[in-house]
Amino acid sequence: MTKEQKYGTLYVVATPIGNLEDITVRALKTLGSVDLIAAEDTRHTRKLLAHHGIDGTLTSYHEHNEQERTPQLIRRLQNGHSLALVSNAGTPSVSDPGYRLIKASVQTGIRVVPIPGASAAITALSGSGLPTDTFVFVGFLPKKKRRTDQLRKLAEESRTLIFYEAPHRLENLIQELIVLFGDRPAVLAREMTKIHEEFLHGNLSELSAILKHRSAVRGECTLLVSGWEADAPRLTTEVTREIQEALSTPGKRLSEAVKEIAADTGLPRSKVYEEALKMKKNIESDEFYGSGRQTDD
Repeated sequence: MTKEQKYGTLYVVATPIGNLEDITVRALKTLGSVDLIAAEDTRHTRKLLAHHGIDGTLTSYHEHNEQERTPQLIRRLQNGHSLALVSNAGTPSVSDPGYRLIKASVQTGIRVVPIPGASAAITALSGSGLPTDTFVFVGFLPKKKRRTDQLRKLAEESRTLIFYEAPHRLENLIQELIVLFGDRPAVLAREMTKIHEEFLHGNLSELSAILKHRSAVRGECTLLVSGWEADAPRLTTEVTREIQEALSTPGKRLSEAVKEIAADTGLPRSKVYEEALKMKKNIESDEFYGSGRQTDD
């Protein structure tokens, strides 16, 4: 008997993202047969198990304890126990806890068996009407400086982009995307598979207008944004001429000029702003060296 056969098996089990009926027969059989279920929130998972008549042994495994809990669970697996890993909704380790345990299991030689099922990203994509042949799952963006850097890198990504965001931060994200990406087609999927499921379609500015008229946005939100198109507006000599004219207009604020040019050309504000700053720097540099340049006169 090999070492791998002596070890237990780690099952990575996808659970419903809303509707408790959205779980596979195989997932239910697995949850009912394993020695232990590692759950992001044991109270949440217990409701799912009770709904399906399963009486399982649970232990908590979430972002605040996964570093210390991972070695403990690895030892259980090494001792031959079977373990199911679940998150509160969807597929574990996809914007949810689980990566550390899965990685440690693979490194230890423990068999990892995925039990596929619901995923908010794929569910939203399938009903979005946006291109599905290729896409980029971004998930939750970082909250600090790296956030803008990451968005700038995604500005010319041609594939459909999938973001997760908390309801109270959703409008801010949309405004960031309008500035950096331009006003692209997008879809907001909210409360998927639940009673109040909603798909909002339109350009980013249209989604923003809809949300501003609501007292609050509730539920889990997935935002999908159309990728950059190869024939999208580019910086041309005409655009740079407009920027030049704006920079030479007395009293004209740079932010105001960038906003107007971006609206006229369809270019992302970030591109116009970046070019305007570069041109402004060159102009100031020329003026500086010009004023100090000596002549033979």
